[in-house]
Amino acid sequence: MRGRFIWIASLMTLRELFRRRIVILLVVLIPSVFYLVTVLTTNMAPIPFQLAAVQGEPSLMVPARYIGLVFMGLASTGLLAAFLSMNLIQWDFHVTRRLIVCGYRPSEVSLSKLSVMLVLIILVGFYVGCMLRLFFQPDDFLSVIFGFILAGFVYGSYGLLIGSLLRGELEGILLITLLANIDIGWLQNPIFYSGSLNKALIRVLPAFYPSQMSNISAFSEFGIGKAFSGSLLYGTVLLMAAMLIFWLRMKRK
Repeated sequence: MRGRFIWIASLMTLRELFRRRIVILLVVLIPSVFYLVTVLTTNMAPIPFQLAAVQGEPSLMVPARYIGLVFMGLASTGLLAAFLSMNLIQWDFHVTRRLIVCGYRPSEVSLSKLSVMLVLIILVGFYVGCMLRLFFQPDDFLSVIFGFILAGFVYGSYGLLIGSLLRGELEGILLITLLANIDIGWLQNPIFYSGSLNKALIRVLPAFYPSQMSNISAFSEFGIGKAFSGSLLYGTVLLMAAMLIFWLRMKRK
């Protein structure tokens, strides 16, 4: 493994990515729109919801607007991470093939993609978290941001998996949109969870643990160890599957 090659490939990928103005526009626009719609459509009336990842699932009374803001922050981070990671694989597939021909090892190219994905997720999670701070002060602000980053990690890994499996952009967008809308954009809403008839289904979805980590950190002083480990495990499994498939595809070229 040659660190210099990984570094050069990572820089090339980042430069190519940020040359696309649509990427910067989406990163700035999507969280802003999500937060603005939340502020315009919610009030400060307290609403009960459950902390599903805490033993006993205790209930809290929190203003609807604050719940919605955390939920929308998670949704925007997850969506952005998934789409950016998928396109990270698909956009420059021919460039990747040239790197292999020029002497790069598939493992080095894979690690460069992973490095770029992690940098993007940290930047997006931090940016979305800082925007949340404009509207209210969470109990543990840094852990909320960390929850956003973990949501990005899980969905970024899912995006890499989809991008490694499929060459078509449309098919990838459909699969990401389908899961994201059902999971991080709907069922992980803590208000919906409290009244759900099938909570077991919600708990096995990818965004469950990152969502719980941010909600626990934003509104309580309960421990986040279970939510953190669950997020890391889920994201790591998806990431390993994605990297294996991508490595096998590159090795065959």
